[in-house]
Amino acid sequence: MNVSRWIVRFVLAAMAHAVSPSFAIAQPAAPNPEMAQSCPGLVAGNDITAIPAAWPNLGGLNSRAFDLAALNSDQVRLTFLGHATFLIESPQLVRIATDYNDYIKPPLLPDIVTMNHAHNTHYTDHPDPAIKYVLRGWGESPDQPANWDLKYRDVRVRNVPTNIRSFYGSTTTERYGNSIFIFEIANLCIAHLGHLHHTLTQQQLNEIGRVDVVMAPVDGSYTLDLDGMMEVLTALKAPLIIPMHYYGEYILDRFLDRARKLWGVETAEIPSVVVSKAMLPVAPKVLVLPGRF
Repeated sequence: MNVSRWIVRFVLAAMAHAVSPSFAIAQPAAPNPEMAQSCPGLVAGNDITAIPAAWPNLGGLNSRAFDLAALNSDQVRLTFLGHATFLIESPQLVRIATDYNDYIKPPLLPDIVTMNHAHNTHYTDHPDPAIKYVLRGWGESPDQPANWDLKYRDVRVRNVPTNIRSFYGSTTTERYGNSIFIFEIANLCIAHLGHLHHTLTQQQLNEIGRVDVVMAPVDGSYTLDLDGMMEVLTALKAPLIIPMHYYGEYILDRFLDRARKLWGVETAEIPSVVVSKAMLPVAPKVLVLPGRF
């Protein structure tokens, strides 16, 4: 598809809305043990809807095209950039990049970035100084885990710390080297599992709360093995599961073969999807968004 047709489709999909200015309040705080009210979980509705987003075919028009793709007040746009990095956009166009690093960059400057400590494809020591909030998923020491509760415009970001192996194949544990980040936007709760290495305790599940969308690493080796990941996803009960962190079609297909025994599976043609409560699938579904491995 040529650039002009992309733009036409993109503009038709966009809905204009006013963005009111706001101010940020950023402070570490203890995670709320129960998020049942602010993360109320599944509201059955229609199939999810993929709406085109700016992508490399648009070249230098990336930023402008993203501006045109306005969201309704109940919508969130998720764009898979690759590996474990997603661009999350709120109705007020707050932009968040997950597992921000030096290798996969969003096409525009995010307001908020999250990171995890397992590998340098999940963090950077040199984030762009223009980024408003850099949320590292690990603390200053094993006795001081990261503890975020950030409110900015129409977005809340909080985390639940988990342990990681010190390096692949190691039996040494780095306590709290990973965080599951939860994004509360437009009455949706979106969880990014990061570089998860173990199944979740009941306390961690309680701290996460009800989840509408989960981004899950499915490589089955560098992160959690497939049996463990299926256990985690079953426990979270998210209506929409988006796989990430795989190293080729074979590894992705291995996860999808397991997933089809429990849930429906759909593959999108584009790397971006718009989600709202009303758009969540009636039965849990895995949605594969194309992107770099």
